[in-house]
Amino acid sequence: MSGRINSAKDLMVYKRAYELAMMIFEASKKFLAEEKHALTGQIRRSSRSVCLNLREAGSAP
Repeated sequence: MSGRINSAKDLMVYKRAYELAMMIFEASKKFLAEEKHALTGQIRRSSRSVCLNLREAGSAP
């Protein structure tokens, strides 16, 4: 890794987690109608939490 890290978004782990979250979002569009509200929402929230936690950790004093 080269250069200065200004935020969590500069980390490779953040970039990969974001890519995976987008892949999960696209895959969840294909779920059955019965699963759209319960399971889909839970999976999408959990996939986004990785990036959110990294950003939160990066802003800690």
